[in-house]
Amino acid sequence: MPILEQDILFEDNHLLALNKKPGVLAQGDSTGDPSLVEQTKEYLKERYKKPGNVFAGLVHRLDRPVSGVILLAKTSKALERMTAMFRDRQVEKKYLAIVAGTIEPEGVLRHWLVKDAAANKARVFNRESQGAKLAVLSYKVLAYSGGERLLETTPHTGRPHQIRAQLSFIGAPIKGDVKYGYPLPNGDKSVCLHARSLSFIHPVRKEPVDITAPYPPGQEWDAFRNIFED
Repeated sequence: MPILEQDILFEDNHLLALNKKPGVLAQGDSTGDPSLVEQTKEYLKERYKKPGNVFAGLVHRLDRPVSGVILLAKTSKALERMTAMFRDRQVEKKYLAIVAGTIEPEGVLRHWLVKDAAANKARVFNRESQGAKLAVLSYKVLAYSGGERLLETTPHTGRPHQIRAQLSFIGAPIKGDVKYGYPLPNGDKSVCLHARSLSFIHPVRKEPVDITAPYPPGQEWDAFRNIFED
């Protein structure tokens, strides 16, 4: 699927931010399915009439069933600088999530995560364990609908599957996320986790950048749609 104008949230000479659809790979894997990196290279080549190879570097990842803001670099210098900013926690990330179960109105979660490569899943521990990495996540409940809650979450560390695993561990699995304990999948195999925004200082221009993705489509989100105005 080619990148469309409406998919582009931000673009300059250094960076490109896209609104990733659920089900799309961020970068290629063993499935051989098209990825955003490949699509971005095709977009840049066609849009700017560039001959030969085109550079597009993935700054950070979103899981395949997750939607929302994803950032790519158009130059190696921008990629190096942005990767360092993510590593040094100089980028603020906010996600929307719909969860089931009982959860406090707001809180900070501190766990230790180990990636189980065979199961492609994160294992969560309450205390420091061998091979585990600290995962810190803050959240607040924005709205309620029946037995569901809409959360705004802010991960303060960048562990694989962090939000999905930590919320499941406290008894609030994300809607549609059968890998982490939700009983039923969503019809499109997505999970109700959406990268809502990124905020950072531009790696070259040194100006504040705030990028926000529209509220996600799909009937799974409909109960909470009216509280947002994009």
